[in-house]
Amino acid sequence: MARIEVQNMDWNDVQIFLALIRAGSVRGAGKELSISHATVARRIEAFEKRLGVSLFNRLNTGYELTKAGEDLIGAAENVESELHSIQRKLVGQDKKLAGTIRVTATELISSHFLIPELANFMAMYPHTKVEMIETYLTLDLTRREADIALRIGRKPPDNLIARSLAAISVAEYASKSYVESHDMDDPMSASLISRVDMESGPINYNNSQFKKLPIRGSFSTFRLQIEAAKHHVGIATLPCFVADKEADLVRLSDKRLVEGHQIWLLRHPDTRATSRLRVFSEFIVEAINKHKHELESIE
Repeated sequence: MARIEVQNMDWNDVQIFLALIRAGSVRGAGKELSISHATVARRIEAFEKRLGVSLFNRLNTGYELTKAGEDLIGAAENVESELHSIQRKLVGQDKKLAGTIRVTATELISSHFLIPELANFMAMYPHTKVEMIETYLTLDLTRREADIALRIGRKPPDNLIARSLAAISVAEYASKSYVESHDMDDPMSASLISRVDMESGPINYNNSQFKKLPIRGSFSTFRLQIEAAKHHVGIATLPCFVADKEADLVRLSDKRLVEGHQIWLLRHPDTRATSRLRVFSEFIVEAINKHKHELESIE
């Protein structure tokens, strides 16, 4: 497909194209954009006619990206990023962009991606105040326990505005000492470290090559799992963007993407008109986008 110049792309087309990809269906895209699913389908068809290519295959199971559609994603995201940058600058001139923003995020997301960028946001919008709550527990967005939530998991409830930001590649890791002193194929010798979800119990990785080994320890956060692996407790399935940087750990399997390891940005629909939350949400999107290749790499 020929390269499409960013300045020649219409934002309305780009917005619907990206919403359809992220929502996974015309109904989901329509709900996100507050338009009918018929309008989404009609606008996508008109967009394809203007470009002279098919962006999606229409299947019984839904819309599937064509090669041309995949090639368009980068240019579409560039348009989105440029427009959001302009919007933030304009909104930043509005004296109403003030107030508290309550964010809940897991420790890996907050420490690796948000905190390093937060000073820039606070310098740009000096009348805002950010409260960041680091937890895996689900805080209630409806009751305003938090304004924005960043979660790693499967697709969240339909009653929230949910945006998928990135997948996370994982692999199995253990300490050098553990590998040297244990037989990785013997259930009587080696064992697994699992992540326990406070609401649903231990999480099993059924596609792991070590699934025949017993679980000897379960920990509620990836940070605790990393520490347990470093201290020779067992073999842990860990996010590669963190574990690969740990000198004490050895990677024992190929990197892979697994269901349920995706970063989601969540907001309540009632916050659509709140400028500071809209602007902060786009700040988070750009902060994650800077590291998307690192997060998703399986090389």
